[in-house]
Amino acid sequence: MSDPHGEATVVTAGAALEDASAAVVAMHGRGATARSVVDLVEQAAARRDVSDLAIRAPQAHRNTWYPNSFLAPIDANEPHLSSALGLVERTVAEAAEAVGREQVVLLGFSQGGCLASEFVARNPARYGGLVALSGGRIGPEGIEWDEEATLATAERDLEGTPAFLGCSDVDPHIPAERVHETAESLEALGGDVTVELYPGMGHTVNEDELEGVAGMLASATPG
Repeated sequence: MSDPHGEATVVTAGAALEDASAAVVAMHGRGATARSVVDLVEQAAARRDVSDLAIRAPQAHRNTWYPNSFLAPIDANEPHLSSALGLVERTVAEAAEAVGREQVVLLGFSQGGCLASEFVARNPARYGGLVALSGGRIGPEGIEWDEEATLATAERDLEGTPAFLGCSDVDPHIPAERVHETAESLEALGGDVTVELYPGMGHTVNEDELEGVAGMLASATPG
């Protein structure tokens, strides 16, 4: 398949786009469903009574965005990775047309967190925010991302887009070093990055991270 996610469905929740003041595009983890990450967003939004939020959660083909580890060579995850990034781009564009790109938050957990991070890094602009939970930029160990080349072809940088990266310091899938590398890359692209590494936590989402998501969603909602 040249475009495995090309006909993916997008689960919708929250406010209708035409009535929303902000939107979140949320990516689920490997083997999970769009509905699972919608539940996470809804839990966080309820903490700050963010009611006029449109939620858009693409569903990966066979519940997986790309077949191998996010630390595998890029080519080893093609064409799935490019197809997934294309789906995110279309979903973000639809939301941005309705509420403005500065009110669109990208969020993901695990494989979805990697996808969200990679999309924002490859497509710098001012977003409402980025939340990568147990995730990081995609590429093999030792990869050197060329942020200068990215900025040279982009219309602008991240312009202070807030980014929250939360992960266990001993996550079995996401090395702490990659979380720090992702933060450095996003900062080089103009992001305002917060990193939280939680000692001994499993591959999960904790209460502090939910509070971070809630704050991000509230900040992206005008008024």
